[in-house]
Amino acid sequence: MLLDSAVYLVFLTLVVVVYWRLSQFMQNCFLLVASYFFYGWWDWRFLVLIAASTLLDYWIARSLAASMSRLLRRTLLVLSIIINVCFLGYFKYCNFFVDSFAVAADAFGLHNVPHILWKIVLPPAISFYTFQEVAYIVDVYRRRIQPAHSLLDYALFISFFPHLIAGPIQRPSHLLPQVQSVRQFNAKAVFDGCMLILLGMFRKCVLADSCAQLANASFDGRMGRSGWVTLIGVYAFAGQIYGDFSGYSDIARGSAQLLGFHFMLNFRQPYLATSLQEFWKRWHISLSTWLRDYLYIPLGGSRLSPSRTYINLLLTMLIGGLWHGASWNFVLWGGLHGGMLSIEKSVNLRPPRSKVYIMMSRIFVFHFVCLAWLFFRAPTLRSAISMFIGLARWSWNPVYGTALTYLICCTIPLIAIDLYLERSGDEYPSQSASFMWQLNTAAVAVAFVAFGAAYESAPFVYFQF
Repeated sequence: MLLDSAVYLVFLTLVVVVYWRLSQFMQNCFLLVASYFFYGWWDWRFLVLIAASTLLDYWIARSLAASMSRLLRRTLLVLSIIINVCFLGYFKYCNFFVDSFAVAADAFGLHNVPHILWKIVLPPAISFYTFQEVAYIVDVYRRRIQPAHSLLDYALFISFFPHLIAGPIQRPSHLLPQVQSVRQFNAKAVFDGCMLILLGMFRKCVLADSCAQLANASFDGRMGRSGWVTLIGVYAFAGQIYGDFSGYSDIARGSAQLLGFHFMLNFRQPYLATSLQEFWKRWHISLSTWLRDYLYIPLGGSRLSPSRTYINLLLTMLIGGLWHGASWNFVLWGGLHGGMLSIEKSVNLRPPRSKVYIMMSRIFVFHFVCLAWLFFRAPTLRSAISMFIGLARWSWNPVYGTALTYLICCTIPLIAIDLYLERSGDEYPSQSASFMWQLNTAAVAVAFVAFGAAYESAPFVYFQF
């Protein structure tokens, strides 16, 4: 069930209508059933995995809170992390390591070595709810939060359908209290939620899916290989992944608001960042803050020597890259970001002051991010290198002009929306305007989504993670 589909909108409408007619306990029961139905829509067998993981961490958290033994508490913490990581590692990385071993064996002359490899299908959302469970267990271990007394509340915290498939990754201290408390219907929050859903649909269905057509044609080799194709492909994918994932986050946040919940902001105009460090404070905020709090800081953060700080940054981003997918492309993508973050840290980069410096910094950071997107998007490392080498050839083809014109038309609205939101501080266009202006904005968004959506819908990029 895709969040940009008519099926999801019907499902969400039915859930909202029934939900607000129930008591708080029954609301949680109903949402849990709806969330498991939503998750089982892909494959009901994956419900066993998420249910088992939920039961295990619920029991471990309760045991952690009740125990005063330091050894037992550490054992339970390590046990939970190992089990969660093993679940994630098996389903997400088993094929990657087996294939990598086969390549290495072939390089040493061991050709055609037979091996049994089960076809492992990646369960939807496993990366996201695993991180959420790890955060919960660690916070309970550190006694930052109390464990959930109700299995129902904890199960809903993990499986709540708006954030389940691709985030935003919810912090236990933020979402769990909302699950445990009584929600009140708020007409303004519901209207804001609808506007966020419309903005998300516009970003995904109209802008991101249009950019996806160019990105796919460029990276699949249908446009040939040249510097122009590389630029078109990279810029198109930069627009696609931003419009796609920020659009998904808007739909998820809007859906939650219809039900009386509040999700953290996951994107804040990332392509306007003036440094890579600032980029990661604006891009996929729920993941970047998770990596900071549960990986970078426990590794030592910047509290130790400069060299150790650089190592911690590099390790954090390498693991962040590998989290995105079982491919050396993602490892290299993470390494590029970790290396640049280390360079920024070493030169003690100061925030730019002049307008010219701000503009130049934004241009540099954006193009570095685009360079890294090349390795993120390419299907293989060989393909990424081939496209990179294509920057040495600049032969012109008239079709490139058409593609560039189409790309500009697709990305200008993204830029305009971000510039407006950066200046106004709003979460969606016209949020601070009069009610009539908001209705006009909503009508325009509906018209664009209805008539301007790309003829070929592209799957959400982050569904593969």
